[in-house]
Amino acid sequence: MKSAVSIIGGGLAGCEAAWQLLQRGHAVQLFEMKPQRFSPAHKMEYLAELVCSNSLKSNHADSAPGMLKQELRTLDSLIMSAADQTTVAAGSALAVDRTEFARTVQDKLLQQKNFKLIRQEVTEIPRDIITIIATGPLTSDRFARAISEMLGGSYLYFYDAIAPIVNADSINMGKVYVASRYGKGTPDYLNCPLTENDYETFLHELLAGAKVPARHFEEMKHFEGCLPIEVLAARGHDTLAFGPMKPVGLIDPHTGTLPYAVVQLRRENSAGTLYNMVGFQTRLTWPEQKRIFRLIPGLENAEFARLGSIHRNTYIHSPSLLAPSLQLKTNPNIFFAGQITGVEGYLESTAMGLFAGLCTASILEQKAIHPPPASTAIGALVSYITADESRQNFQPMNINFGILEKLSAKRMKKKEKHFEYARKASEALKNWMHEQNLQT
Repeated sequence: MKSAVSIIGGGLAGCEAAWQLLQRGHAVQLFEMKPQRFSPAHKMEYLAELVCSNSLKSNHADSAPGMLKQELRTLDSLIMSAADQTTVAAGSALAVDRTEFARTVQDKLLQQKNFKLIRQEVTEIPRDIITIIATGPLTSDRFARAISEMLGGSYLYFYDAIAPIVNADSINMGKVYVASRYGKGTPDYLNCPLTENDYETFLHELLAGAKVPARHFEEMKHFEGCLPIEVLAARGHDTLAFGPMKPVGLIDPHTGTLPYAVVQLRRENSAGTLYNMVGFQTRLTWPEQKRIFRLIPGLENAEFARLGSIHRNTYIHSPSLLAPSLQLKTNPNIFFAGQITGVEGYLESTAMGLFAGLCTASILEQKAIHPPPASTAIGALVSYITADESRQNFQPMNINFGILEKLSAKRMKKKEKHFEYARKASEALKNWMHEQNLQT
């Protein structure tokens, strides 16, 4: 193999960066520590394992996540292609069969002649060859120390919690019912209805349940977009009933009435044998999860294919460390990609991997490249993580309309505004691709 770009980390970002380089004729060697070593949250040997959920959020083109999906498709994203090939029913959301998705990504990469997969843990960072660091939020302790030493400072981090997965054949189908919230999309969710008394009992036990403690040298920091269910519950009596357990639009056909609260279960795989407890990411201990979640009507005898867990999500202070090309300011041979840059979410991570791959290819080809405009989803994410290096309170961010370049002052209704964001982003991306000679 000719001189290859080294990519460290075989998650979504690393795989996407590899794909973009390979499609432009560059050789890639990708380092993945599995199965030599597994993080506490990883279970599969495949590349591109989806750890927290099988949902990639809304597929509507006029939503911010939907905009990002369309941009990734336009840029020939491997991750989006694999997701579109392995979908499972999830209403208006894009959800995938995790195993089939990961297998598809891995197979497509292994079919590329200039691709080499090296299954070993990397503990040192090469400083004199082009390297993309895409180890993600679950970066191993040894490699995290290597990065910290290279950066000359400490990491920022928060804790990310994972929702349980229930075996379908253990769900009491006589108590649950099929419906989608607000009647949107197809009715692909199972709904567990709670009376007010059910809710009070569940809330009491949830708040009293034993939690996994932080280690003595670690401070618990949670991402607001993925708070553990018990953390949300502690914010007030009605927080869950008006949040992840809100019953709006979910009339129980058994009673003809609106439940006091609901727990939604989303199909986890194409076979429909597994269901994810939506919004129930948790740091309860495993025995407590079994006890407390079986208080939910329909889950009295639930068998869990996976219980919830908590893990460290590591990220760097990208605004002070990275150029808009995602190159390390102090060493242009080093690129960062994915969630470790300070984006949050599967496709946000993918987008940063894609852009890192494009930037790396441009450097190799001695071409100039600049990020897409901030009116695009990808450009807005790059701008968020690389602009304003003096920012002290830098926290991971999902794609949302709030980080996009603002529209004109013309007043528009919410739906109209979202369509305009999508239209403007599509036009801006096409123009940028033409400027960068990136037509696919």
